[in-house]
Amino acid sequence: MVSPKAWATDDVSGAHVGGTLRVLAQSDAGTLDPQISYVALTKMFETPVYDTLLTYPKFSGPQAQPVIPNLVEAVPVPEDDGRTYRLTLRKGVRFSNGKPVDVEDVAASFRRLFKVGSPTAGPYYGALVGAQACLENPGTCTLAGGIETDPETRQIVFHLTAPDPEFLDRLAWLHSVILPADTPAHDMGNTPIAGTGPYRIAEYDPTSVFRLERNPYFHEWSHDAQPAAYPDEVRVSFGLDAESAVTAVENGQADWMYENAPLDRLGEIGSRYAEQVHMYTPLLSYFAMLNVHEAPFTSLKVRQALNYAVNRHAMIIYRGGPAVASPLCQILPSGTPGYEPFCFYTLGASPSHPMKEWLKPDMEEARKLVQESGMLGQKVTIIVPSEQHGSATAEDIRNTLQMLGFKATVRSISPAIAFTYIQNTQNHFQIALAGWNADYPSASSFLRTLFSCQTFHPNSDNSPNYSGFCDPKIDQLMDKAAMLALTDRAASNHIWAEVDREIMKQAPFVPLSQTQRVVLFSKRVKNIITTLNDEVIFSQIQVK
Repeated sequence: MVSPKAWATDDVSGAHVGGTLRVLAQSDAGTLDPQISYVALTKMFETPVYDTLLTYPKFSGPQAQPVIPNLVEAVPVPEDDGRTYRLTLRKGVRFSNGKPVDVEDVAASFRRLFKVGSPTAGPYYGALVGAQACLENPGTCTLAGGIETDPETRQIVFHLTAPDPEFLDRLAWLHSVILPADTPAHDMGNTPIAGTGPYRIAEYDPTSVFRLERNPYFHEWSHDAQPAAYPDEVRVSFGLDAESAVTAVENGQADWMYENAPLDRLGEIGSRYAEQVHMYTPLLSYFAMLNVHEAPFTSLKVRQALNYAVNRHAMIIYRGGPAVASPLCQILPSGTPGYEPFCFYTLGASPSHPMKEWLKPDMEEARKLVQESGMLGQKVTIIVPSEQHGSATAEDIRNTLQMLGFKATVRSISPAIAFTYIQNTQNHFQIALAGWNADYPSASSFLRTLFSCQTFHPNSDNSPNYSGFCDPKIDQLMDKAAMLALTDRAASNHIWAEVDREIMKQAPFVPLSQTQRVVLFSKRVKNIITTLNDEVIFSQIQVK
């Protein structure tokens, strides 16, 4: 298969504007609400619909970092030792309903984050003055003292209770999109909200279609931040199985298959359609999350046993083989700031004597730990989203659990509800297969979001720490790593690596693989641009 550089191009000479980009996705992504949804598909397709104050550049290459201005005129310089950020709103930006964007829309959008219970309200914006009161009483949230606005100067000032070295990144994260001030303070579900990007949502039926059309009020204010779109319309059709989707793209009946091509078709598309394949490596890992509040995974020895027993060689086969996947033995995937390779749970290794990489399972050690745990014979149900790779992975882990002496079964559920289901403690899941893509390029996007005490919210659908893992000492270590980034990024990354190791000692999840994306496009499209933060910038695809 061709490399990304051979297929992608930033050359827009002779660019073709217009047409309909036809996309296939296996299932919908649940709620459209951009301040609530935490699903990669929704993030990708809403990036050209909504805008944040700052953003990551929309072009390929290592220069696509750090953040740049989007709805504001410049990236602010931190004041007051990192506790104050002063920004100026751009002139002339309108929502897709024609209303001009003003500073009150900005303030209202940040209050709404807390009122709707956005999953990142606390961990990402909890440092704002007034945020703790909003977290305790969302309905009366004012963020008093946290946001000051001046309509005359179009100035917005954020005040933090303590410095946050990633605050600028968080102003570029999707949940901080700027919405009209009168947007209702509840999950809007299937009802689109007006945005500022080149597209607006024209139609959404979670059983069949998601359709974007041009926003008539959009004008390009920064090509790098939010470029004008090429296709007039984007139509995402849901429900076609992976095999049929590949055939449809090969035959020119569709332009882009959102999911990876299925394993049994990789050889075919690699030999016959190589020029239509695009490969890139996102900050994405696949794993089995273990609920530390539900037996048998209340036992550290059981959690460690499954980590020792899982066959990661099989895991990469299910993800397409070593050409596109590699075994993962820790939380941070390769390429993440703070990544330092190690493996505690492989033959011949332990938390006190790690290896650099995974070799093979250690079933003898795994069985010994299960015997010592007193959990032998427990029933275990594996929750898996019903997507192309999940079934084989789930069956393999079920067999592994059976070999360890558990009575294991697999329960498949729709990807549209899988993430909210496993987040809610009322559903009492034991083990769930999932993937996690970094919100933005940072270690905290994995470690703090998935494993900090502050991201665990019992009885809520918005609890990204769905293992329920909480260790105050590790949280303190995370705080230390975050603060050190203000003065010494390299030292900060080393501490994030230590956090990675400390969490893996307690094994709240089983890392499985890191995978390249293998995406198939039709012959009639060109100008495929990918970035580490936004993946495919589909608004820039040209359709002929």
